[in-house]
Amino acid sequence: MSGPRDENGERRGPDPQVLLALFAAGVVALNFPMLIVWDSDWRPFGLPLLPLALFGIWAALIAAVAIVSERRR
Repeated sequence: MSGPRDENGERRGPDPQVLLALFAAGVVALNFPMLIVWDSDWRPFGLPLLPLALFGIWAALIAAVAIVSERRR
């Protein structure tokens, strides 16, 4: 597979399979059947749970992509 290479000729960047798996996890986590779990009257810190869950899942996906992208072999 072609792509960016470092000075030793090894491929740089995250594995495409890992990025695809994170994408699939994001689609599943942010899809309707899973979001209905977070639709509740419970209000942690006085904030609605659904938006907190959305932003938490979103932040976790961004962090996971950042960790995978910065990982060195």
